[in-house]
Amino acid sequence: MSIPRIQADPQSSLLFGEEAKQGFRTKTAATRLTPAELGEIEAAAESAGQVLSEWLRGTALCAARQRPVDPSELMLAEVWAVRYTLLNLFHAASQAALEGRQLSPDSVLNIRDQADARKLQQARKLLDDFIAREGEQGGRMP
Repeated sequence: MSIPRIQADPQSSLLFGEEAKQGFRTKTAATRLTPAELGEIEAAAESAGQVLSEWLRGTALCAARQRPVDPSELMLAEVWAVRYTLLNLFHAASQAALEGRQLSPDSVLNIRDQADARKLQQARKLLDDFIAREGEQGGRMP
């Protein structure tokens, strides 16, 4: 039984060399572990239902991409949440008054929950926007 051979088409859209490697994982990061450490990470990968390399890659990238919370971010997040809550409470209360009803306790809790859910993301966005503007201005005062 013969194995069919596939001829490479010179006009093919397949890319070779560096062009083919863009977007593909071509680099390796190695480390040394004790047998006990290896057992720990193998058990963690197995409990996650992943092969070891997949689990290691995901865990390492998650840690590398995670941005630590800075105390100034926490303060800005709380200030943003207070501002968001106040503005939305004033708006909801005035809307309720126009409609001849009272603001329900559930509405207040909903506004609070929305503020809590968004505050850190919004604080980071405010800081990122501020840093970007500073970079554009080259540190000059307006």
